[in-house]
Amino acid sequence: MNQKNTPLYDALIKHKNKKAISFHVPGHKNGEVFIKEAHPLFQNILNVDVTELSGLDDLHSPSEAILEAETLLADYYEVKKSFFLINGSTVGNLAMILSALGEGDEVLVQRNCHKSIMNGLSFANVKPIFIAPEFDTEWQVAGGITLNSIKEAVKDYPQVKALIVTYPNYYGMAPNLKEIITFCHERNMIVLVDEAHGAHFKRSKGLPPSATELGADVVVQSAHKTLPAMTMGSYLHYNSKRVDLERVRMFLRMLQSSSPSYPIMASLDLARKYIATYEEEDLHYTLQMISEFRDKLNRIPSIKLLSYKDEGDPLKITIQSRTALTGFELQSKLEEYGIFTELADEHNVLFIFPLLKRGDLYPIEEVWCAIKKGIGGVEILGRNFRGATNRSSISTLHISYKEQQERKVEIIPLSEASGRVCAESIIPYPPGIPLLLPGELIKGEDINHIHNLLEAGSRFQGGENIKQHHLKVFHH
Repeated sequence: MNQKNTPLYDALIKHKNKKAISFHVPGHKNGEVFIKEAHPLFQNILNVDVTELSGLDDLHSPSEAILEAETLLADYYEVKKSFFLINGSTVGNLAMILSALGEGDEVLVQRNCHKSIMNGLSFANVKPIFIAPEFDTEWQVAGGITLNSIKEAVKDYPQVKALIVTYPNYYGMAPNLKEIITFCHERNMIVLVDEAHGAHFKRSKGLPPSATELGADVVVQSAHKTLPAMTMGSYLHYNSKRVDLERVRMFLRMLQSSSPSYPIMASLDLARKYIATYEEEDLHYTLQMISEFRDKLNRIPSIKLLSYKDEGDPLKITIQSRTALTGFELQSKLEEYGIFTELADEHNVLFIFPLLKRGDLYPIEEVWCAIKKGIGGVEILGRNFRGATNRSSISTLHISYKEQQERKVEIIPLSEASGRVCAESIIPYPPGIPLLLPGELIKGEDINHIHNLLEAGSRFQGGENIKQHHLKVFHH
């Protein structure tokens, strides 16, 4: 297939050029009816923000431009079927879990997965067996899960039906997924992969392999994270004989908006063309630019530039403060100089570098000068790092999803929560990885970790009482 084609984008431009008069939704009528002062900002997108009109196909039953665009996507990633997602990877994670698993099924789950995976497990009413990832003491973050931990879990839970894994993690760590998929498939286990941060991996030398190449059954990618697609634009790739394709279709129809965004879908079509026409020389150029940026960062004594121990995503660049500044404070310092990074945690600040094409310019010199000016002169001090968490390497919920619905909830001081069962999700955001889940037994180290995050200035999703150092728990 010709990967230079952009059938949905072309259909949208063709419709725009008709200068049609709108008597259909949306209510802005191709931008004719809109708040005047905001019109200059929105005008170029409003005239392609349309609905399922003649020639523009239907996301939920594609037969024309959208079908052709999704077929090009599947051809590039070399899978049986690909879908455009306009509700982010969240909707893809929910759909793949609901289509692959039934009520009561046992499923292995990487403990540091995204909250959308946790929500999918709850919706499906399965029995999750959580596998703790390895903790990297230098980075002070959770990495990936190991084959040995999966083997241990399978030994304890021989009826397990599937594995859900995050690859890569938010910081770009990409452990050996091939051996994990091979092991699971030998036991006829389904492998579902949240590859939100790896849509650009389908390349050759210089980037980790994609889970689509490694044989995963269903893979979900956030095209908008590392490819030039609009926010919420994502892909779902199906390549399985263990998961029913019609169930995937059914749940996507149920979960996705019935009024999908054409600008988002067109950007997904264009993002696929961008990566499919990405040449080796483009990747070499990007890696060269990243190398130059890393060299410059290495010249700033007050920060430490982290490197992967194994394979990882070169677009992710993580620095640590060698000063008394926390990662959050370091991020705030950078923002004073107009540099907005992807995330900060207690110790780290994460940059995501763009996937440039040869000759594209990016202001790495200006950024380096700003970083140097902002934090280059801050006094260097030693920092205290915590050790690995003591949470069990394999764990299950103390109270099942069904039982949780029948239990009453109370709010208690965080200091009194050890030994109780959590009744809400406590999620530092970013990266959106739950620290505590509903149904989990709360341990002393969990409370200490929350205290440390609160003191360091971390933001939380869920847990509306957590800033007041209170927590929802289930009644005994």
